[in-house]
Amino acid sequence: MHPAAPPAPALPARAAGAPVDAPSRPPALRPWSRIWRYLAASGIALVLWVSVAADFLPVDGAPLPEDVEARIGGALVLDALLGLAALAMLPLRRRHPVLVATLAGAMSGVSASAVGAGVVAAVSVSTWRRWRWVVPVVAVWTGATVFYELVWRSSIADDGATVGFAALAGGLAMGIIGTCVATGFYIGARRELVATLRQRAETAEREQAAKADAARGAERTRIAREMHDVLAHRISLVAMHAGALAYRTDLSREETAEAADVIQRSAHLALSELREVLGVLRADGTPVPDDGAPAEPPQPLLTQVRELVDGARVQVEAVLDPAGLPGGDLRALVDLPATTSRTAYRVVQEALTNACKHAPGSDVVVHLAGGPGGLLTVEVHNGPPVWGRPVPAAPGSGFGLVGLAERVALAGGVLENVSGPDGSFTVRCWLPWEESR
Repeated sequence: MHPAAPPAPALPARAAGAPVDAPSRPPALRPWSRIWRYLAASGIALVLWVSVAADFLPVDGAPLPEDVEARIGGALVLDALLGLAALAMLPLRRRHPVLVATLAGAMSGVSASAVGAGVVAAVSVSTWRRWRWVVPVVAVWTGATVFYELVWRSSIADDGATVGFAALAGGLAMGIIGTCVATGFYIGARRELVATLRQRAETAEREQAAKADAARGAERTRIAREMHDVLAHRISLVAMHAGALAYRTDLSREETAEAADVIQRSAHLALSELREVLGVLRADGTPVPDDGAPAEPPQPLLTQVRELVDGARVQVEAVLDPAGLPGGDLRALVDLPATTSRTAYRVVQEALTNACKHAPGSDVVVHLAGGPGGLLTVEVHNGPPVWGRPVPAAPGSGFGLVGLAERVALAGGVLENVSGPDGSFTVRCWLPWEESR
């Protein structure tokens, strides 16, 4: 049973080092590509049929015996019919390449006009680059040629060919079929190369699109983290201080004025920082002017942590403890790398914001410790809330600590948080403190 062409595989391109005879389904032909193949096969068939007819007829025009003339006429009719049958099989050469090429080669044993279709079928089967398909076709072609010269031709014209002439004809047939096989292998290799290059181009485009999407996602995450770290803190302070003023009647005039001043300053800072973030998100990328100030001011550093702690004292009893730093002074943080300093500042900011939200009135202690060449330790501990009723807190996303852990990990540090059974909460962070050079 002759093998049929496998269905179109949905496989990647052949990798380097794969066997050469691993085929891929030939691409669909355009209308003109099909037409010129049929025209070439028909032209070859017509030329060969005329050549055979001229070979059978006597050169001097002498009359032939009736039986010889009948044999020649029948052979020419059979030759033409088999040539047409071979042409009719060509549309099936992609579905059954070996069967079509083998039958066309076998027909050439009694029909010279079948050679035209056989050439096209032989080239087509060779494009698959499977030797176990090609070898039978070559063998049938060679055997059919020898049979034509030794048996068929001599039985018609009564002038049998010699063995040497038959061997010469077989060698010529092998040369023709070898040319067809080489052409088919070249076409198949070129098709595979084009398909591989196309697949590589498509893969590169997909990878480029994926990288662009990842870059956009990373930038959106960075902007969302900055907005959370900056705006959420400011607006949370505004909401909590306003809530404290709404129900705390034991505040003195000075404390009330201080809380109102914090609300005003936090609101102004929130608006300013929101304007800066929106400036980054503008399509043209141009900064939004803010009374001559730069669109992106320097990010806050850990040296400004005292202002952060002071701003939270309306809601919690916040205390800064820098005793673990060299000299027990915040001035030791001047030589802290900028990335580490900004990350530590955000840790304290997020911890204070959560303490003000969930533990109003509690004691909050911010511990700073470490030194150059070692680790910077930041610990923010708050006790349970002590006020009679909770302050209405601003709604939160619940992802503050998650984003903070990502920020700390990017800086090469570790973040942990521990909650106590009494409602206390501790945030600890360790960041590398490289020595300044």
